[in-house]
Amino acid sequence: MSNSVHDFDEARLAAYLENQIDGFRGPLTAKKFAGGQSNPTFLLNADSGDYVLRRKPPGKLLASAHAVDREYAVLKALENTAVPVAHAYCLCDDDSVIGSMFYIMSYEPGRIFWDPALPELDREERAPIFNEIIRILAAMHDVNVNQVGLGDYGKPGNYFERQLSRWVKQYRAAETDKLAAMETLMDWLTANMPADDGQVSLIHGDYRLDNIIFHPAEPRALAVLDWELSTLGHPMADLAYFCMCLRLPPVGMIKGLQGLDCDQLGVPEEKDIIARYCELRGIETIEHWAFYLAFSYFRLAAIAQGVYKRALDGNASDAKALEAGNHAGYLAEWALPLIEGGA
Repeated sequence: MSNSVHDFDEARLAAYLENQIDGFRGPLTAKKFAGGQSNPTFLLNADSGDYVLRRKPPGKLLASAHAVDREYAVLKALENTAVPVAHAYCLCDDDSVIGSMFYIMSYEPGRIFWDPALPELDREERAPIFNEIIRILAAMHDVNVNQVGLGDYGKPGNYFERQLSRWVKQYRAAETDKLAAMETLMDWLTANMPADDGQVSLIHGDYRLDNIIFHPAEPRALAVLDWELSTLGHPMADLAYFCMCLRLPPVGMIKGLQGLDCDQLGVPEEKDIIARYCELRGIETIEHWAFYLAFSYFRLAAIAQGVYKRALDGNASDAKALEAGNHAGYLAEWALPLIEGGA
């Protein structure tokens, strides 16, 4: 591996894991996965097999960000549920091993789709992928958090109120320029906050196509990845975020379906996704949909700003992180029609 802030002593790591994971045998080599703007992730090739390491990035970090310990906790909790996850082996909070907190999980070989148009599949193969995505989302929101030990995984009270406050602070901490659209969006979200309706579920926080590993040949998910932003919160946050991602242009850091013909592609439209989700969860209607979508744009814009700030500080996980500098403004601007005329 090249010399960088993400390198670590592979021999030291192997010695540590031999004492932590039953059957683990070194030596090992580590190769960083491409992509990912938050927690650097590595494929470990060891004598005993393949594993995945996910770590906090080194350097100065925003408060409460890069919570790999929370990721580890939710993976352990979901192992025997209808939500597919990788097997979590161990968590290390000793920075002396590789320089920051990390955990080890199983390597799940399969397919990751980066483009929701699914160009690598035939038309008739595309809808089953989306059906599986929505099935998993509904199953996740139906998990009994108390039974799986996640009853204290989030704070009580209005989820969106707390999240708006959190991400405004995160955005301000990473702010590099004043963006008029972001100011308008934050003001509107504050003024149009829905009353707390009492819905509380385990939510993923970054539920989108490329955070799911699919079986090599079947429309079946093997593992949902990247649980860093997971918490207890309002289930509509996940559904709206997934749909918001599909509203994005078909180019960029997160590819969407904006301007494409869903019927021609054989992929469901937003109304079909919502209907399927509601059917699976026994929900009649969804109120405040424009708010949920607008909040999703805002939060992703705040995340993009954080990525950009880390790139300026030299701590970003991906070489493309500087490109995120423009995305915060674009995302906020794309949200403005929602707050002016509805979804």
